[in-house]
Amino acid sequence: MRNYKVVALIMLFWFVISFITNILGPLIPDIISNFDLKQFTLAGYIPMSFFLAYAVMSIPAGIMIEKLSEKTVLLIGFTMPFIGSLLFALIPCYPVLLASCFIIGLGMAMLQTVINPLTRVAGGEENFAFFSVMGQLVFGFASFISPFVYSYLVRELTIPGTDKNFFINFLAGITPEQLPWVSLYWVFTMILIVILLIVIGNRFPKMTLKDDEKSGSLTSYKTLLRNKYVYLFFLGIFCYVATEQGIANWISKFLEDYHGIDPQNEGASIVGSFWGLMSLGCVLGLLLLKLFDSKIVLRYAASFSIILLLCALFGSTKISMFCFPLIGFTISVIFSIVMSLGLNSVSKYHGSFAGILCSGIVGGAVGPVIVGFLADIFGLRIAMLAMTITLGYIISISFWAKPLVSNKTVSLKKILHYER
Repeated sequence: MRNYKVVALIMLFWFVISFITNILGPLIPDIISNFDLKQFTLAGYIPMSFFLAYAVMSIPAGIMIEKLSEKTVLLIGFTMPFIGSLLFALIPCYPVLLASCFIIGLGMAMLQTVINPLTRVAGGEENFAFFSVMGQLVFGFASFISPFVYSYLVRELTIPGTDKNFFINFLAGITPEQLPWVSLYWVFTMILIVILLIVIGNRFPKMTLKDDEKSGSLTSYKTLLRNKYVYLFFLGIFCYVATEQGIANWISKFLEDYHGIDPQNEGASIVGSFWGLMSLGCVLGLLLLKLFDSKIVLRYAASFSIILLLCALFGSTKISMFCFPLIGFTISVIFSIVMSLGLNSVSKYHGSFAGILCSGIVGGAVGPVIVGFLADIFGLRIAMLAMTITLGYIISISFWAKPLVSNKTVSLKKILHYER
């Protein structure tokens, strides 16, 4: 029996997850300035703490969804970011921000582990692909919106005047005057209270995990780890997430330092556009994968990403502001293609292999720190060039990958009904 009410709740969950997790990029310039961080590396530790939590929680989360009820996992998953957001809202300082991001990351890892199988059960196996794409669109929309919410809050809390709405006046009373962006964490806290009440007040269908959703046996991991392609595809996921986060978290700071762009307004909107176009790119990617071999799509996606990154780093202000968001569009298909090529390269133990590949998300902890470290030595422009190396590795996958099953394609002529 289909439960579309639960599917609607899952879309809401995706929105909240994205709204909270992808805001760090626009905040980096404020964090560096307000906390007087003398090194870019210190700023890189902030997204690092979030993604380290993902790496720590990935396997335990997989075990938890097999042992605990769906509602329990959801409650624990949303309680963690609630604690992390409230902690930083109450004590806004750099060490607490690191702890907050780690706690939020623990919860988000749990939530992403439970939401996919819950979507399949609630929406039906036949609708799973559709609702997964819908989830990606909602995720991207929330990432697009959150920087604009940040800009609005900072603007309203810093512009003098008494003609403010009740909510802004309330936030002004609990947010440090010199740290208006911290109000965003109060907003996160309030949203998460509502979400927790929604979870408590609803019933969720019992999940029956498929083989590729289970954590797998020790034997399966031992067998997989003797296969060199497991390491190569793990590195592919690692490089992708390192690239995504290594670019997204430094866009606003780059535009501020090299082009004088206000990070609280235009800089934030550019980052929002990066995530928004990534969502649209996922949809276009579905079409491209029906027309072309996935390795060809991967090759061109990574190649165009390198070209756009070079233009963004060395072009004029207008070119830079145009190209950075487009990188989100071109890299959007990379994660899913590398994941599918990897899973299609082994004949069994797909659940265990998926867990290994997903742990490659730890690349998000390394990418921003590498850029920050190099920026302290060579400057941010040269530092971000390191992402061309990770993209270069992704291009190499399109040449050496040998999937047992290739993606099914149809000719454009057939789609357009040209054949006579």
